[in-house]
Amino acid sequence: RHNRCCTRSCNLTKDQQILLSPSSIMAQANTAPIKWAQRSDSLYITIALPDVKDENIQLEDGTLNFTGTSNSKPYTVAIEFFKPVSSEESTYKVLPRSVQMHVVKKDQEDEFWPRLLKDKAKEKNQVKIDWDRYVDEDEEEEEGGFDMSAMEGGMGMGGAGMGGAGGGMPPGMDMEALMKQMGGMGGLGGAGPGAGMGDMSAMMGGGMPSDPADDLGGDNDSDDDSDDDLPDLEDA
Repeated sequence: RHNRCCTRSCNLTKDQQILLSPSSIMAQANTAPIKWAQRSDSLYITIALPDVKDENIQLEDGTLNFTGTSNSKPYTVAIEFFKPVSSEESTYKVLPRSVQMHVVKKDQEDEFWPRLLKDKAKEKNQVKIDWDRYVDEDEEEEEGGFDMSAMEGGMGMGGAGMGGAGGGMPPGMDMEALMKQMGGMGGLGGAGPGAGMGDMSAMMGGGMPSDPADDLGGDNDSDDDSDDDLPDLEDA
């Protein structure tokens, strides 16, 4: 009996581990709905999920992979584009009611794509046209490009998995490039190589302010050392 119970218990534990593994969870995830519109040079893709958290987005030149949660439920997107795109020039932003992406086509001189995905059957089941942004190919010159106001402050995609937006250095930006940019921006108070790291973090929107004494070159000694300079108190 003991052996049987032990065997059942061990088997149950293994099953639970399999069910709770990341690959199994994603296999059980719901497929997120997609809307899209296009111009001759780019695509506007919307993953129509509210309050997305823990998002991870991987855009490569031929594919898009997304995982995230919405209302505590896991969702996924795994698609192959009809033609190649430029991941380095593309951006995304997580909004309260959706995740929106501006994806730049690799060949910007090409005609309108007949569909978003290479797989025609998958397109019918997962993708819808974004009629709010749709224009006919012969009306593009008159209608103009996409309204990009919702994408202000969006994250670069760059071919790597991008997690939720936090503070810190923008993706793809190294320190040297950032310093060059700030050196030519008078509106930021002329921040240059001598600026404190706290000021740098504050300007990037994600860091904690530095101790003013650090930026001014002041000492940061303990209180015990500073007591040596105080006069002795006289007895009453």
